[in-house]
Amino acid sequence: MFRENALKKKLLSGQPSLSCWLHLASPIAAEIIGLAGYDSVVIDLEHGPVDYLGATHLMQAMGSSRTSPIIRVPWNDAVEIKRALDTGTEGIMIPSVDTPQAARDAVAACHYPPRGTRGAAHILNRASSYGLEGQRYLTEAGRELLVICQVESLEAVSNIEEIAAVAGIDMLFVGPVDLSGSAGGVADFTNPGFVQARARAEAVIRASDKLLGGIPIPGDAPRDMFARGYDFVVASSDVLMLRDAALSNLVQNGPPQSF
Repeated sequence: MFRENALKKKLLSGQPSLSCWLHLASPIAAEIIGLAGYDSVVIDLEHGPVDYLGATHLMQAMGSSRTSPIIRVPWNDAVEIKRALDTGTEGIMIPSVDTPQAARDAVAACHYPPRGTRGAAHILNRASSYGLEGQRYLTEAGRELLVICQVESLEAVSNIEEIAAVAGIDMLFVGPVDLSGSAGGVADFTNPGFVQARARAEAVIRASDKLLGGIPIPGDAPRDMFARGYDFVVASSDVLMLRDAALSNLVQNGPPQSF
C-alpha cells in the first residue's frame, strides 16, 4: 500500500491536476471516481459523514486505480492529523490555517521527530503496509506526503506572506466559501472584500514556492482557474454529481406535470 505519490510527483513537475470531493462515504462511488481517471480524491472528514475507518474503506476501494487519496481532517489538530496519516492517505488537507504558527504546528504534526511531533506506529499501521514496509515508510513518508493548508479567512490572507514562507507546506488551498463568510457574507462572491482577498491570496501564493489549490465558484470554472495559475482544483463532489444527474434525469424523462 505504501507507494510513490503520483499526484505529488505530477504537481511538482508543473502539471495541473483535477480532483473530486468524496462526501457519499460510499466505497462503490469512490471506486467509480478512481476508475474514471481523477488524479486524486479528497475524502472529507470536515464536512462529510465518514470517519477514519470509513476513509480506510474508501481508499481500499480505490486500490485498483492510481488515484491518490487526500484526507481533509476536521481541524488543525495533531491527533486528527496523526490518525489520518496512519490510514495511509497520500495527502493531508488541513482547514483554517490562519497564522504562521498554526501553519508550523500543522507541518510538525505531519512528520516524525526530529522534524516534527507525529507519534510513531509504523510497525503496524496501514500507511506502512501494516508494518511490512515499516522502515521504508519511516524513511520516505515525509518526502511522499502532500501537505495542504487551507486559507479560509481574512486573517489568513493578512498573514499570507508569512504562511507561504513556512517550510514543509506543499500547497496553499484557497477556500472561497468560508473566506466569503469572513469577508461579510457566506457565498457572497461579489462582495468586494472577498474579491480583493481572494485575488491577493492567489497572487502571493503564485509568487511563492507553494502550489496553488482551490475550488470553483460561479463564473470561475476550473479551466479559468488553471489559466490563472492554479495547480490543483477540486472540481466537484460525488454528492453534487449524483444530485445534478438525478435532477437532470427527472427533467428529461419525468412524466408530464398535471395542472
